[in-house]
Amino acid sequence: MKIAYFDTIAGISGDMTLGAFISAGVSLDELTNEIKKLNLQGIELDATRIERSGISAIKFDVIVSTKRHHHRHLKDIFKIIDGSLLSEKIKVTSKNIFMEVAKAEAKVHNLPVGKVHFHEVGALDSIVDIVGAAICFERLGIEKVYSSPVKLGSGGFVETEHGKLPIPSPAVVEILKGYPTVLTDIPFELTTPTGAAIIKTMSSGVLSAEKIKVKSIGYGAGSKEIPQIPNLLRVMIGEIQKPFDEDDVVVIETNIDDMNPEIYPYVIEQLLQHGASDAYLIPIIMKKGRPGILLSVLVSRSELEKILNIIYQETTTLGVCIIEMTRKKIKRDEKEVMSKIFGRVKMKVITYEGKQRLVPEFEECKRIASENKISLQEIYRMLEKEFS
Repeated sequence: MKIAYFDTIAGISGDMTLGAFISAGVSLDELTNEIKKLNLQGIELDATRIERSGISAIKFDVIVSTKRHHHRHLKDIFKIIDGSLLSEKIKVTSKNIFMEVAKAEAKVHNLPVGKVHFHEVGALDSIVDIVGAAICFERLGIEKVYSSPVKLGSGGFVETEHGKLPIPSPAVVEILKGYPTVLTDIPFELTTPTGAAIIKTMSSGVLSAEKIKVKSIGYGAGSKEIPQIPNLLRVMIGEIQKPFDEDDVVVIETNIDDMNPEIYPYVIEQLLQHGASDAYLIPIIMKKGRPGILLSVLVSRSELEKILNIIYQETTTLGVCIIEMTRKKIKRDEKEVMSKIFGRVKMKVITYEGKQRLVPEFEECKRIASENKISLQEIYRMLEKEFS
């Protein structure tokens, strides 16, 4: 899975995001050509290589030649995006990021979302920053985004259309509510509403023990030097290496106390033949001390209706419980190997942390035992010894 990891060394802003992406390999010409599809007049994109604390980084700027700055509503910005020739994915991502800002501004100023005036974010450079970020995500083929806890400044003030606001600004705090943050003692606006919205919209959270194979690294520079830290955003593009396969499954459970026990093996057989991943029975004591059976079935959501029909047709139950859960599985496969004793044999291949081991497959062992008149246990021992 291809990911982008945002290391918010000195917070995050829209221009730092685009600078980091360009530093990581996105072509400025390609980005410019995509931004032209917005049909915005009087803008030019510039990317300059500079140093911050001795680290080479890209400073991204939108040069605006027009002096007119429109105060746009959300519907005005959506109209610009929807009227462009950008891909549908870029349009959706861009609008989702803008919506995060709109909801925060609406909460801070006690206004309906549709009444929010986008001042800084509605300016041409911020439209470019947000749509440009969406373009970079698509161009790099990013499937998931993660970040470090987002760095925030504190103790100072920032000048806005609403006058002086405390750092971190109310909009930034509102956007990042519920997302991991770090409140520093640096009196600068480290994270802007645009940067906060990009993280909140795109990120799946912070990483813990996941392994990343880094392919490219980019540094985006902030607009000023900060004495305490390098004013940089670092983006790492790479592959996340998961030790497990993961899927979403449904567990169906029902208690039965009035069915002929001879029917249960047939029910299990039918469930497994028609798409259930697993099905099993557990003896239980039900209300009033009656002995019963708990039938549990593991199935993908796509096969749920089919399995429910079998349960209702083949058992006496009048209702089931349905539990949704995530399943993590060690990677497994099947392949034929050449045994010195038995010739071609099908084996399970179990892969974990880059290592493979071969495990005898039951039906194959059963076949070999029958053909060679050897006990099933002995077949298992012989194959395990040969392929250990």
